Amino acid sequence: METVGIETIRLSKCFEAGKPVLDELDLSFARGEFTGLLGPSGCGKTTLLRILAGLDRPSAGRVTFDDEVMVDAEAGAFVPPERRQVAMVFQSYAIWPHMTVFENVAFPLRVARVPRRRIRERVPEVLASVRLDGLEKRMPDELSGGQQQRVALARALVGQPRVLLLDEPLSNLDASLRGEMREMIRHLQEEVGLTAIIVTHDWADARALSDTVVVLNQGRIEQQGRVEDLIHRPASEFVRSITLAGLGRPEEG
Repeated sequence: METVGIETIRLSKCFEAGKPVLDELDLSFARGEFTGLLGPSGCGKTTLLRILAGLDRPSAGRVTFDDEVMVDAEAGAFVPPERRQVAMVFQSYAIWPHMTVFENVAFPLRVARVPRRRIRERVPEVLASVRLDGLEKRMPDELSGGQQQRVALARALVGQPRVLLLDEPLSNLDASLRGEMREMIRHLQEEVGLTAIIVTHDWADARALSDTVVVLNQGRIEQQGRVEDLIHRPASEFVRSITLAGLGRPEEG
């Protein structure tokens, strides 16, 4: 499967008049790596994810997938979401309640006019990968929260995207299901070799899933680095407080 590296260049987003939600972000997301976007509510994490997906446009700056420009605010360039080969998993799952598990997962393929024979082959493959084989005919209200989340994940992966974006996908799950889903998401990302980015305010999620973590604060980058770098070499008191809280250790002093 093809995958990409992603760059943002001086990326900014303002909503009406006021302080920028994103303030000239220069970021690199390595090809085939899992990156966590970590920070408190309102720091710009989800806005950044939506711009990468093509669901929002920046006020300034540029996004590239490898050497291909996805959006350039100054030049007026914009590639729509359906042409980016990006899949997104939402906090609310966003699965259709009137469709069976099979129909939910098959929907992106039908929109893309994939032949029926291929749909009949591909959907069971991806359902088996998220351990939902045998549940094809179930309706969403017959599923647990964890199973609904796996339907959303299967639907995201079925079209073999270049990039997987996850917006707080674990926040509605209890502790045991949360750990199980972390393992599943990480395993699938490694197996497929996807470039993946997860938005979270939970240090434990970021630490368990990510190769690299980006800490955002008020629309700016506090630090980008490996998990161990953030723990042992925090670039600011803000980063230090997040990692200490996530590790369950009281702040000193």
